[in-house]
Amino acid sequence: MAVWSATLVRRGRKLQGQVRDAEQRHREFIEQAQHGGEVRRKIEAQLLEKQQHLDRLAHHDQLTGLPNRLFLTHWLPQAMEESKRSRSPLAVLFLDLDRFKHVNDTHGHETGDKLLQTVAHRVKEAVRTDDVVVRMGGDEFVVILTNIKSTAQVNDTASRITASLAEPISIDGRPLATTVSIGVSLYPRDGNDVGELLRHSDTAMYQAKDRGRNNFQVFNPVMDRKLKERVAVENSLRAALEANRLDVHYQPLLDLETRRITTLEALVRWKDSEGMFIPPLQFLPVAEETGLIVEVGNFVMKRVVADMARWRASGATLVPVAINISAGQLRRGDLHGFITSLLTANRLDPALLQIELTEGAMFEQFEGRRGESNEDAIDNLRAMGLQVSIDDFGTGYSSLSYLKRWRVDSLKIDRSFVRDLVTDMNDLAIVGAIIAMAQHLRIKVVAEGVEGWAQLEMLRKLGCRYAQGYLFAEPNTAANCRELLSGRALGVADSTGDLLAANM
Repeated sequence: MAVWSATLVRRGRKLQGQVRDAEQRHREFIEQAQHGGEVRRKIEAQLLEKQQHLDRLAHHDQLTGLPNRLFLTHWLPQAMEESKRSRSPLAVLFLDLDRFKHVNDTHGHETGDKLLQTVAHRVKEAVRTDDVVVRMGGDEFVVILTNIKSTAQVNDTASRITASLAEPISIDGRPLATTVSIGVSLYPRDGNDVGELLRHSDTAMYQAKDRGRNNFQVFNPVMDRKLKERVAVENSLRAALEANRLDVHYQPLLDLETRRITTLEALVRWKDSEGMFIPPLQFLPVAEETGLIVEVGNFVMKRVVADMARWRASGATLVPVAINISAGQLRRGDLHGFITSLLTANRLDPALLQIELTEGAMFEQFEGRRGESNEDAIDNLRAMGLQVSIDDFGTGYSSLSYLKRWRVDSLKIDRSFVRDLVTDMNDLAIVGAIIAMAQHLRIKVVAEGVEGWAQLEMLRKLGCRYAQGYLFAEPNTAANCRELLSGRALGVADSTGDLLAANM
């Protein structure tokens, strides 16, 4: 009995030990499970945080912190659905900074980046907190206005943005002037999908550019037709350049005292496939906007130098030829190297070339040089021996600063002032003031667009010595202009019927 009792005690103790071991293992299992759950939750939280970070990187612009194009493609369809349900229109504002490339080219990309950051901040400040501001890339932004109550509300917002960005911006202590062109489209009136709304707001933005920049335009179907026409002109111009369908005509500038030709102005001409001339005002702005202006300008330069070489070989008395140079050519083309190679290959004196720049092009060059030490394109051309003329004087910025900054050889009074010179006292006063100023600065002044004897007589009384216009000769081909390069005074029988004053 005692032996059996001892055996039971031992078994009991063993069972108790097994129970305690089981309880310990259970406690350890529970602790491990709890710890594992905490680890899992921690890992899940970290993964979620990383996912959110990656999602933000994918949907936000790194420079400005604004939502980006990818965000817009995901968010805008949802906003349009909500607009449809609530029957409350939304507006898409497409923003493009004016002349931003000029800032990058003249002040550097770091300054351009800081300008974009400031622009992003100002646009955000100009709209409601519920409105969405997106950077599409480069200098393009999109603003989405939801819950629109009226078109006046959209107009007010666009006006606030343009006014805000028109205020000078200081970057690293340097004041920069920038403006914005805005195009507006409305949902559902102007499109039923994202692509159509963005395309139409972009079209309206280009209309704002065409109307002088620093304004906003609301889309209408006429704009879409004009855009298609612009694209057609661009495509046709590219084809014309490849097929060599462009030509150059020349119009003389006369010395009114000696009746001799002092200069020929080179004018680009383009015939379409049916032989009809396309007006320069129809294709040159498109060429400037698309960058084709460099190719067009290079063609004109090559043709002019080749024509001058042919005239010289035929025994003609050469006079300088004036070539119109755009702001785009100054920015994008290596004019100095290109002209040097052409003149060298044809053994022509640089003094036989004259570059004509609009006031806008001169102003952009002047602004670009302010505070900068890098060489200037106009100075380089001037140093070569080329003459410099300002075309259409009086219609642009008319800043006397660039007349002081650059040594200008001549000013061409715009034809809009010459046209009503005899009947409009304001035009008479403006032309007289330009001539007097040019004389004091020892700058030659040329009157453009002279078409009548009364205009000519008034210009003489004001002291204008040089003139150009249909009264003397229309633009003509190189072959016909060769006949005028004799060096003699022109008379009424010259130039195949053009009016040339024998009694000038």
